[in-house]
Amino acid sequence: MKVPALALSGRAFAVWLLIAVLETVHGIARALWLVPALGEPAAQRLGFAVGSALVLAVAWATSPWLDARTRRAQLLAGALWLLLILGLELGVGRARGFGWERIAAEFDPRQGGLMLFGLLLMGLAPMLGARWRRG
Repeated sequence: MKVPALALSGRAFAVWLLIAVLETVHGIARALWLVPALGEPAAQRLGFAVGSALVLAVAWATSPWLDARTRRAQLLAGALWLLLILGLELGVGRARGFGWERIAAEFDPRQGGLMLFGLLLMGLAPMLGARWRRG
């Protein structure tokens, strides 16, 4: 049975909300424990790896419920996740008083920013989760 687009977008939003909560807790834990222990650059790299694993694990675990069966549906869900996380990141950065230059640096790999790669992963995660779930 094909899931209607509205139901798919609602499910995609619900899964993204779970990812956002997990990533927020992960970010707080990184700031509290990893940054003091490893320093910012190493904590950022380790945090990126752990955060990526969390996103992919959630995508894999929720793939049957998300029920995005076609590549198009998976990429649409991923696009929604990408846009939502981008909005969240920009909003949190501004709320924390960061200027646009500082926020842009988070997206620039030349300055050590990994957010661009995180956005790419977020956009592909529903497709990757579904593919890995099928085996």
